[in-house]
Amino acid sequence: MTTTRELLLAARSAMGALALAGGEERSAALRAMAARLRSECGAILAANAEDLEAARATVAPVMLDRLRLDEARVEAMAAGVEAVAALPDPLDRVLSETTRPNGLVIRQVSVPMGVIAIIYESRPNVTSDAAALAVKSGSACVLRGGKEAFRSNNAIVDALKLGLADAGLPEDLVALVQDTSRASSTELMQATGLVDLLIPRGGAGLIRACVENATVPVIQTGTGICHIYVDKAADPAMALDIVENAKTSRPSVCNAAEVCLVHREVAKEFLPLLRRRLVDERQQKGLVPVQLRLDEAAAAIIPGTPAGPQDFDTEFLDYILAVAVVDSVKAAAEHIARHSTGHSEAIVTADEAAAAAFTRMVDSAAVYVNASTRFTDGGEFGLGCEMGISTQKLHARGPMGLAQLTSYKYIILGSGQIR
Repeated sequence: MTTTRELLLAARSAMGALALAGGEERSAALRAMAARLRSECGAILAANAEDLEAARATVAPVMLDRLRLDEARVEAMAAGVEAVAALPDPLDRVLSETTRPNGLVIRQVSVPMGVIAIIYESRPNVTSDAAALAVKSGSACVLRGGKEAFRSNNAIVDALKLGLADAGLPEDLVALVQDTSRASSTELMQATGLVDLLIPRGGAGLIRACVENATVPVIQTGTGICHIYVDKAADPAMALDIVENAKTSRPSVCNAAEVCLVHREVAKEFLPLLRRRLVDERQQKGLVPVQLRLDEAAAAIIPGTPAGPQDFDTEFLDYILAVAVVDSVKAAAEHIARHSTGHSEAIVTADEAAAAAFTRMVDSAAVYVNASTRFTDGGEFGLGCEMGISTQKLHARGPMGLAQLTSYKYIILGSGQIR
């Protein structure tokens, strides 16, 4: 088995060939990678079936959805790679240019990040997304997936490597760590000199471990305790549609809503409608009902489960929604400040002043007015696909596309100047 260090050294060595490749060559490589995802779909699905079978005994049903692949999802992965290929070249862009009084021309130019390590959990589509973004932005990537998706990830990486070879680029530009123990994660976190950027994608425990233990630069990507605030000026029908979509369309993803806040002036009218939509109507349709975990004020209006001490600080990733009643936009923003992970929050309101106040006061990567938090996604933001959702402020925030995976350097043009 190739060691993690050997993979990192090979990735860094392969960067030389990538540095000589122009933007069209890198895009052509992505198109070849997408073609191989399609041609190897059978092998990918067979590997995924083995992962699913092995995971059924230990993984919650709602989480199996993150792991499951089918022909449509593999096609979506290939289309995502092609979408990245079609984006403008992020390298060699002149970000700024200044001519100094002494005649020096100082240009700030975008350059590759280098070797990017990604530690992620059970979603195998991350494998192709990360590889596409890395290669397009001139970087190599070393991937460390979760053990639940080990067979799927290997099959996907095998296909991507075939695409790179078809395009005449080194296969070592994309690599999958074969050790799924914690030791390999720690090795990536501390691979100073070999890893230029570490991006963790997963639950709170993984993110915390990387932030606390990494000696290489790390971007804190978000667990998503996302909030929907239903203002007193909200259209009830719109609010119900948004909350239902944000909670139930894919509850296991980080941009799903986990908390619904309702203005006290409309709580008596809105909360019964919310329960009917998320509980009663879903049961009638044979769908999984949402378990409502209610604060004291909400529990006085509708039946549900009393909220526990941690319910407003939990990323459920399930058909569970914490519900609280608040007195104002300011109170909603204060609640979000106490409990949010800084991912995505939304207000539903027809009051422009309330919307403006909410967007000013809420300090998260994405703040919505009258739309579902489920749009916090690289594809939906026009970035092709994404490397993750950054919940920090340096150097990237929100969905991380090509621009966020580059660095820059200064090129200074002179005519003999000395100092």
